[in-house]
Amino acid sequence: MKNFTHQEPITPLQEMSTVYVDGTRMYTTPVGSLPSVTTVVGWEKSNFFAKWRAENPKESKRVLKRGNELHSLIESYMKNEDINLHSITPNTKDLFFQLKPELDKLDNIVVLEGVLWSERIGLAGRVDCIAEYDGILNIIDFKGSTRKKKRSHIGNYLLQATAYALMWQDMTDNEITDFKIMVGCEDCCTCQIFEGKVLDYVKPLHEIIEKYKHFSEKNEEKTLPFG
Repeated sequence: MKNFTHQEPITPLQEMSTVYVDGTRMYTTPVGSLPSVTTVVGWEKSNFFAKWRAENPKESKRVLKRGNELHSLIESYMKNEDINLHSITPNTKDLFFQLKPELDKLDNIVVLEGVLWSERIGLAGRVDCIAEYDGILNIIDFKGSTRKKKRSHIGNYLLQATAYALMWQDMTDNEITDFKIMVGCEDCCTCQIFEGKVLDYVKPLHEIIEKYKHFSEKNEEKTLPFG
């Protein structure tokens, strides 16, 4: 097992509470409540996934448990803690060992499961990891999947990572130019890596934010009382 080096972030991060308002997860930040980045970048697919969860409750519960287990296992590993693999379900264990060769390329970890926010872009969220990957500081996102992913299917992941980079820059005045999405798949024997340059996704991110704002404002208008 690797022993990871950790660095203190330039700007100390604080834990922030979350609440749900009309189905939207909101973070309580120093500048007020801000919607979560996952809600905003994924809102166009939200109806599809809500329908899928309703029609597949058992699988939905399994996938949620898998995701929580995987993130907890990765976090413990990267904190250099002793991990008990005997308490982990076999599928989650397999995904972890798929991801491990890529996890071991990370070092000088600055943030692990930390909350970021930005008043400028109007978002907040919990980033999985900010660390050096082969010596270059990256936003790192960990995913577990039932099936192998195509890049065309993970647009929300790419925008999510971009948002974290912009929030980090706003909070610290330090730029992160690269991100990595690491995906462990149950129907694949190796980890998928989706790399990206933050600059390439800034415009699509702002477009989805504006669409979400417009959608939210229209919904608020529908719920306003008459008179």
